[in-house]
Amino acid sequence: MKKAFLYIIALMPLITMAQVDRTKAPEPSPAPPIQLGKPTAYTLPNGLKIFVVQNSKLPRVSVSLTIDMDGIIEGDKTGITSMAGSLLRRGTTKMTKAQLDEEIDFLGASVNTSSQSASASSLKNNFAKVFALMSDVVLRPALPTAELEKIRKQELSGLQSSKDDPGAISDNVSNRLTFGKNHPYGDIATEKTINNVKLDDIKKYFATYWKPNNAYLVFVGAISAEEARQLAVQYFGGWQKGEVPKPTYKTPQAPAKTLVAIVDRPASVQSNINFITPIEMKPGAPDAIPSSVMGNLLGGGSSGRLFQTLREKYGFTYGAYSSLNTDRLVGKFEANASVRNEKTDSAIGQFINEFNKMRNESFTETEVNNMKSYLSGGFARSLENPGTIAQFALNIARYNLPADYYQNYLKNLSNVNQDVVSAMAKKYIHPDRMTIVVVGNAKQIAAGLEKYGEVKYFDVYGNEVAAPVVKKVDASVTAESIIQKAANATGSADAIAAITDIDMAGEASLMGQTFSVDQKYVLPSSYVSAMSMKGMVLQSKMLKDGKYTMSMQGQTQEGDDQDKEEIDEDAAFFTDAYMLKKGGYKYEMGGIEKVDGKDAYAVSIKTPKGREFTNFYDIATGLKVKTSTVEDAGPAGKATVMVYFSDYKTFNNVQIPTKILMDQGPIKIDVNFKDIKVNSGLKADDIK
Repeated sequence: MKKAFLYIIALMPLITMAQVDRTKAPEPSPAPPIQLGKPTAYTLPNGLKIFVVQNSKLPRVSVSLTIDMDGIIEGDKTGITSMAGSLLRRGTTKMTKAQLDEEIDFLGASVNTSSQSASASSLKNNFAKVFALMSDVVLRPALPTAELEKIRKQELSGLQSSKDDPGAISDNVSNRLTFGKNHPYGDIATEKTINNVKLDDIKKYFATYWKPNNAYLVFVGAISAEEARQLAVQYFGGWQKGEVPKPTYKTPQAPAKTLVAIVDRPASVQSNINFITPIEMKPGAPDAIPSSVMGNLLGGGSSGRLFQTLREKYGFTYGAYSSLNTDRLVGKFEANASVRNEKTDSAIGQFINEFNKMRNESFTETEVNNMKSYLSGGFARSLENPGTIAQFALNIARYNLPADYYQNYLKNLSNVNQDVVSAMAKKYIHPDRMTIVVVGNAKQIAAGLEKYGEVKYFDVYGNEVAAPVVKKVDASVTAESIIQKAANATGSADAIAAITDIDMAGEASLMGQTFSVDQKYVLPSSYVSAMSMKGMVLQSKMLKDGKYTMSMQGQTQEGDDQDKEEIDEDAAFFTDAYMLKKGGYKYEMGGIEKVDGKDAYAVSIKTPKGREFTNFYDIATGLKVKTSTVEDAGPAGKATVMVYFSDYKTFNNVQIPTKILMDQGPIKIDVNFKDIKVNSGLKADDIK
C-alpha cells in the first residue's frame, strides 16, 4: 500500500503536466507591489526644498542642486544659459579657477555646473569640504571676464563644427520649425547670438532665476538626513529667496499638413531623416505609460518595427529609431535614421508605412506583453541605484505627480493592452501632420519627395532659402577641356617643365594644436610630405628611388597599388598636367556647384587603378579649388573627405596654393604654407 501511494505521488507531476494547455501563453501574473524607499524631505525657511536618500553601501556622497525651470526665450542672445553654466565653474570670489581645480583634485572630488544645475561628489570623509566648495561656486561665483571670453571662443568653435554635423543641423532645423522662434525650444545659437552675450546678461540670468525658492537640493549616499540638513542650513541657509518669473508660452501645434524641409549639404553621402511633431503630454499624464509601450514597439531599439523594417528587411540604414517625450511645456514625437542618398525616398516611404501600420493594424498580445516585460525589467533594475529614488522624489515634486506614482508604475503598466496601445498610436502618430527634415545632397535626394508633402529648403539655422539652382554646363565645355584649362592656369607647359624642385614649409592647425608641415619635391619622381610636432614625425609619405613608404606614428608600410598611384600624383605636384600626360584617367562632367560662394565645374575622375574622386575647378580662373573623395568610415558607413585649395600665389611663373583645408567632417586640418622655395637646388638625397 505504501509503495502504491509513493508511486501515485511520483506520477503527479506528469499528470499535472498533461493537464497544461501549451497552445496558449500563460496568463501574466499580477504586477508585484513595489516598496520604494522614501526620501527624507524638508524645506528651509528660504524655500529651498531638500531630499535625502541615505545609502551606506559605499562611503560616498553626491549632491545636486536643480533650478526648477523649463527654459527661457534667449532670442538674439541665445547662448546665455549654456555660457552661464560653464562660467559658474570658472572660479569663486575666494579662488581662481586654477586654485579651485587644484582643491577639488586634492579632495578626490568632482564639482560640475550647467545652465540649470550644480553637482558635487566625493568620499564621505571629504564631503563637507566639497559641499562648501560647491556652495561657493553657486553663491559666490567670480564670473571673470577673461574666462567668459574663453567660453565664447569654445562656443564659437563648437558652432563651426556643428555646421558640418548632419545630426546637429537636423536638430536645429527640426526644433526651429516645430517650436518656432517664440518658444524656448525653438532657440538656435549662432555666431551672432553668441557674440551678443555680455557678462551683465549672465549676471542678470543668475540674479533672476537662481533662487532657493526655485531650487531643489538632493543628497544621495552615506549621509544621514540630519547631517544633510546641517550642511544645507550652514551653506545655503543664508541664500536669499525672491520672486522668480514664470513665463508662459503658446503651445506649438502640429502642422496642418506634412512639410518636407530639405537642408542642402552637397558633401553628404547619406541623408539624415527626422520626422518630428509636437504633442501635448505632460510628465505623469495618464497616457505617459501606455504611450511609452507604443513608442517602444515602434522604434525603441533593435526590436522596434522601424529598425526591423529599415535595417533588417531593406538594409537602408544602420539603425532607425523613434521616441515620444513628455514635457511640462510641450512634448514631441520623433523618428529618425541616416540612410544612403539613393534610398532616401524609399526610406521615407517605409517610415510612413510603419506609422500607418501602427495606427490601422492591431497589435498581438504577445508583442505587447513582451514590451511590457522589457519595460518592467528596466524599471526594476533602475531601483538598484539609490539615485533613482532621489530622481523619483524630484520628479514628483517638480511635476506635481501623485505621491504613489512610481509605486503604482508596474500596476499601471500591466493594465496596458492591445486596444490601449492602438489608441495611443491613433492619438499621437499622424503621418499627414509632421515635419520631415532631410539633411543631405539635394541634387541626389530631392526628386520624388514632393509626394510626401510640400517641399521647402532651409539653411542650417532653420531659415527658409531658395531651392538650389542647377546650372547647365555649356555644350562646348567638356571634362577634358576643364582639366586642360586647369593645367594651363597653373602654368604654361614651358613654365612647368622648368620647375626642378619645390620646398614648402608651413603649419597645420588641428583641434587647437599646431603642427609643422614640410613637403619637398624633386621633380618628377622624388617626394616627401611630413607632419610633425616638436620634432617628432607623426605621419609621412615618401617616394624615393622607386620606393613608396607611408608612416603613421612610427608604423611604416609600403602601401597598395592605389596608395602608390596617389603618391605618384602628389610627387608630380602639377597633378592636372600629370593626369593628361599619363593617360588612362577617365573624366565625367558633373555640372556646376558653388565652392566658397563661387561657381565651379565639378569633374568626376576615375584613375587607372580604380580610385574615384571629384575635382572642382573655378570657372573664372580655371584653378582647382576643391577635391572630394568618398571613403569607407567603417561602421559609420561612408564619409566624404574634402580638400580645399586657396590663396594661389605665383612662383617662377607657376601658380601654387598656399592654403589648404582638409575637411573630414568633425576633423578639420588647416594648413598654411609660409615658406615656399622653387628651384632652390634640392637633390634626391634631400628627400628623406
